[in-house]
Amino acid sequence: MKEHWMAAISRIASVIGVVLMLSAPGFAVTPDEVLQDTRLEVRARELSRTLRCLVCQNQSIDDSDAPLAHDLRVLLRERLTAGDTDAQAVGFMVARYGNFILLKPPVQADTLVLWFGPALLLMVAAIGFGRYVGRSAAAFSAETAPLKSDEQERLDVLLRARRST
Repeated sequence: MKEHWMAAISRIASVIGVVLMLSAPGFAVTPDEVLQDTRLEVRARELSRTLRCLVCQNQSIDDSDAPLAHDLRVLLRERLTAGDTDAQAVGFMVARYGNFILLKPPVQADTLVLWFGPALLLMVAAIGFGRYVGRSAAAFSAETAPLKSDEQERLDVLLRARRST
């Protein structure tokens, strides 16, 4: 009976641990960052979801708990508190850190690789695979020339012998 309770407690602890791990990004914004003005805070949260954490690189600064993300969130809130519009605040961040800070960078000459590089690599890989398969098929058909009449007769004898056993 005691083992049953221990197993149940273990399962509950595991579920709680998983829930806490999955909700960890929600804890990224610390209470000392939150602005008193709720409208500004909502704007800050929306904007911070569009800016990339330069350390994590695949998370927004709103989701990241990295120290640099904290600094970027504070800087963004300072800009909004100073009276910047959304575009001005984001423009300030882009001017300071480049288009890389945007989770969705604009399509420009310097970001074409980001936008079209994966598709180009996929096309090159598909063309290479197609050529490889084509060459393999051609080599296979060249290696499998038709049998000579004496080879065919010998094969027929072997197949008949195998069927009779």
